[in-house]
Amino acid sequence: MTARRVLQLAAALLALTSCTTAPVTAPPESRWGRPAVVADGLAAPWSIAFHEGTPLISERDTARIVELSPTGDAREIGTIAGVEGTGEGGLLGIAVRGGHLYAYFTAGEENRIERYELTGGAGTLRLGAPQEILGGIPAAGNHNGGRIAFGPDGMLYATTGDAQTRNSAQDLGSLAGKILRMTPDGGVPPDNPFPGSLVLSYGHRNAQGIAWSASGTMYATEFGQNTWDELNIIQPGGNYGWPEVEGIAHRDEFVDPVQQWSPADASPSGMTIAGDTAYVANLRGERIREIPLTDPATSVEHYTGEFGRLRDVVLAPDGKLLILTNNTDSRGDPRPGDDHLLSTVPD
Repeated sequence: MTARRVLQLAAALLALTSCTTAPVTAPPESRWGRPAVVADGLAAPWSIAFHEGTPLISERDTARIVELSPTGDAREIGTIAGVEGTGEGGLLGIAVRGGHLYAYFTAGEENRIERYELTGGAGTLRLGAPQEILGGIPAAGNHNGGRIAFGPDGMLYATTGDAQTRNSAQDLGSLAGKILRMTPDGGVPPDNPFPGSLVLSYGHRNAQGIAWSASGTMYATEFGQNTWDELNIIQPGGNYGWPEVEGIAHRDEFVDPVQQWSPADASPSGMTIAGDTAYVANLRGERIREIPLTDPATSVEHYTGEFGRLRDVVLAPDGKLLILTNNTDSRGDPRPGDDHLLSTVPD
């Protein structure tokens, strides 16, 4: 038995004795092939989005948005003004909709969402002038959330961290520790669960991945503190427990995750859904998790420890999965060519 297999079995035994959920077994071994390198030399990349088929990447510390050519060459299309990040802050999530790029970033004591018109075509893209969509999201050196995405309903969703003020996650008057839902202009949709509020769900420590199934069900990944990281199904108005609970608590007032992991094996960041399968990129755990939505308490692991920290995973227009490594973010161990954008075809 290999050392890795011993560790997997030990982790499974710990999970089994720590909660009263169904028995947990070690995930099956990956059968994926080695991924192709699409691009290298990226600087702490954080998020991937597509504009008319062209991949765009945000770089946390440089505040750059770069486009990738078909041969993987990175070209700067603009720098986001006002980015002042320390620790985990900086230029974080991006999304594209209606010819505009939306960016979530740290600006000193606040996190902010702005949008920019995209002009030109592939190879000549540029960012237009900024327009603020939402400001005043609490910021800190850690726990800034930062993932943004448009849902199947056309609304803009954003994850926010507790900004190291734990109780703010339970405060419906604060934007911290929440998943927010807004119109593309930053307005409050009339069908949000709390009248006049952007809050969709609360009690989150630091959610960094959101995606939707074909049926419209919303999933989110979340960093725990030192007990459990989580995969959650998001219910409008739901309270996900932080800081009162972490992981599966079996308390009626909180929504339990559908899967939980030891932080040493996870630190889940970006996620995507293809068909009936979710894929989650893990930082500290250095792996991609493949999760069947028909049985979301189970998973298969891929590339464990092979490429270091993994920040984002997205489904490309051609059906391949694109994966961002994140070894130059001051917490990883950079390898030659880091950071990379990788491409793989799930089996």
